[in-house]
Amino acid sequence: MAFTEFRPLDEKCLVEYIKATPALSDKIGNNFDDLKIKEVGDGNLNFVYIVVSPAGSFVIKQFDQLIVELSNSLFKIAFFSYEVKCVYGQAIPYIRCIGESWPMTKERAYFEALTLREHGRLSPENVPEVYHFDRIMSVIGMRYLEPPHIILRKGLVAGIEYPLLAEHISDYMAKTLYHTSLLYRTTTEHKHNVAEFCGNVELCRLTEQVVFSDPYKVSEYNRCTSPYLDRDAEAVREDNILKLEVAELKSKFCERAQALVHGDLHTGSIMVTRESTQVIDPEFAFYGPMGFDIGAFIGNLILAFYAQDGHADQGNDRKTYKEWILRTIKETWSLFYKKFTALWDEHKDGSGEAYLPGIYNNPELHQLVQRKYMQDLFHDTLGFGAAKMIRRIVGVAHVEDFESIPDASKRAQCERPALDLAKMLLKERRKFQSIDEVVSAIQQLQ
Repeated sequence: MAFTEFRPLDEKCLVEYIKATPALSDKIGNNFDDLKIKEVGDGNLNFVYIVVSPAGSFVIKQFDQLIVELSNSLFKIAFFSYEVKCVYGQAIPYIRCIGESWPMTKERAYFEALTLREHGRLSPENVPEVYHFDRIMSVIGMRYLEPPHIILRKGLVAGIEYPLLAEHISDYMAKTLYHTSLLYRTTTEHKHNVAEFCGNVELCRLTEQVVFSDPYKVSEYNRCTSPYLDRDAEAVREDNILKLEVAELKSKFCERAQALVHGDLHTGSIMVTRESTQVIDPEFAFYGPMGFDIGAFIGNLILAFYAQDGHADQGNDRKTYKEWILRTIKETWSLFYKKFTALWDEHKDGSGEAYLPGIYNNPELHQLVQRKYMQDLFHDTLGFGAAKMIRRIVGVAHVEDFESIPDASKRAQCERPALDLAKMLLKERRKFQSIDEVVSAIQQLQ
């Protein structure tokens, strides 16, 4: 069977596809007698299959392209369920778009594969290996993250501590962000890579709308825990200072090609065990502001912190777990700062053209430049993290941390202080000089 043009893979076609692809068939020792294939939904427009044999295993992810006019009911199925399962019509998922219709091209598979390989080269311990990519079929074959790996967000809801999380994620962010920036690369190399990723425009446009636009206006797709947060959502739409600040962040998101960012680095894009942290699903990747990735991760940890009271019971008040989350927030930024600046110091006389050695080789000037750069990055992190928090409470696509709290009144009691903190961080981010101050602000707004 030839695969010379795109076709959706069902289980039968997948077996034939694997047989025709040595990079995949070799992984299972060319043994198809005991092959087990399980289709799992990943919550997007993608078919995902787990392929297991006695000789080996891998995951197949295929991206589809559809443009579907959405009714309100379909949109609610697609976006409003915290489980966010795929919606199927004759085995083909409907598009989860924003607005009346939204094109989601198959090319996002190319950008995901490209990013997995680049980030995997820079941080191999924290990115699953890509075994195969087929641009025509929009197929990625990669390492299967076997149990007990679970999505980090689910672990946070369950109250599981991950002692190496801050160490691992700070390592991933420091390595991927530093080495894809002008601090390390020449302007020629950087512009070439920026141009390559400009093709991922549809998913960037989607982010622009759901993060920086919809929460601040009346939109048919916005929702909140009604009626408890109706006034809170209205207050977001009426806050002129908030709108000024989010406009500045949107401008940075659209215009500042600082590094190759994952683009969707929330706790649902990370799989974990107590010993392993694996970053997945970078289909939103592009060259953008570093703080967008760091902020997404820290912002989602803050959401998890505020959700804990909704998961507390008589056997576990979650207070100890909340303290662990706060330590993880603090350690993530502190370790990132340490590792990122260490890489900068190590390569300060290298080929990076952001600060040419011939101009900035004075130790005192180097420290001044580095201090300002990291301070600006810290404030970007707080701003983008806050924007991501706001959209998860009064925009579209909420998070399981809150949505799994069945009592709406109790859920709103958890969401409100998170929203208040996010608004304050977004508007007053430049007043914060350390992560300790941020953690203190979190503790005060409970």
